[in-house]
Amino acid sequence: MIPSQRALFDLPREVAYLNAAYMGPMPRHAAAAGAQSYADKQQPWTVNAQEAFADAPERYRALGARLFGATADDIAIVPAASYGLALAARNLEPDAGSEILVLDGQFPSNVYVWQALAERTGAKIRTVSRSDNESWTDALLAAISLKTAIVACPHVHWSDGGRVDLPRVSEAARRQGAALVLDLTQSLGALPFDLEAIQPDFAVAAGYKWLLGPYSLGLCYIAPHHQESAEPLEENWINRQGSEDFARLVDYQSAYQPGARRFDMGERSAFQLVPAGIACLEQILDWGVDAISATLGVRTQEIIEAVAPLGLVPATPDRAPHYLGLTLPPDTPGDLVKRLAAEQVYVSQRGDRLRITPYLYNDETDITRLAEILKVIL
Repeated sequence: MIPSQRALFDLPREVAYLNAAYMGPMPRHAAAAGAQSYADKQQPWTVNAQEAFADAPERYRALGARLFGATADDIAIVPAASYGLALAARNLEPDAGSEILVLDGQFPSNVYVWQALAERTGAKIRTVSRSDNESWTDALLAAISLKTAIVACPHVHWSDGGRVDLPRVSEAARRQGAALVLDLTQSLGALPFDLEAIQPDFAVAAGYKWLLGPYSLGLCYIAPHHQESAEPLEENWINRQGSEDFARLVDYQSAYQPGARRFDMGERSAFQLVPAGIACLEQILDWGVDAISATLGVRTQEIIEAVAPLGLVPATPDRAPHYLGLTLPPDTPGDLVKRLAAEQVYVSQRGDRLRITPYLYNDETDITRLAEILKVIL
């Protein structure tokens, strides 16, 4: 168990923030690193070009690679999950009549891109649903067939917190020759990721949720066998070989930077974002993802026990330890989340579920306040 880390965050004692799946608060020291980078921008002549344009993004890339269990050469710096998913879709060509599998209620960014690909190629979208007592893993395994060309899924469903057993799904997909494309936005940094067992083709994570980082900065893993043949979404100067030498930028190069760097977003140096992102990833790695996951598993269990007398229970088979989707009674007030926020208790509602996602800054006081206020409202 990691003890409460509340002191590292700007969270007043009267605030019970249990909504990390919506947006992870940035640690104080990471925000300070970002603020310093903005201060530096006021005097551009003081900015160290080598550090800002090259060294800092490489540190961010290397730290992110450790969360995937990959090498830095396998990681692209991207602005959003949708960017990484679009990169995957650009470089996968499903046959006409083949199937692209997505989960029912999957986050829109991991649906729209496949709908567009299906329209372009003649493939079909197959939406995989599950019954109340069925896990997302079992539902996916039942859907994978000879027709499957792409399995596009998360590690953790953003709505109900259901976890997908990715090694099993990956094995089934590979047997059919299907590509595996993952959105890890609701899991990377909070749930261990076994790259060797999963072997995705592409896997992307936005950085502003469980990675605690700034908006518009994320990470994308590209499998080595795609790195030389796949096309980037954009052609920009910094992705080309020799771009470190500003004096020779107009000696145009056809060769890219090595590995997945060719897929980096334009202005990937993001020197108002990257320093804060580095501080966040360093902190997560210092805590350790295994320890984070175990600690949050204890916290969510404490929440389950606290609200059980109110009839709120998790109803998702194989729930991720850091995620709670509690089924709400039919007579729940429609403005439940707003009423909770008025008492400075912050959660989300997704459909008929109350989504509660604590982090290392939460403690028994937060859980008690949540239960007491829910008792009054419900």
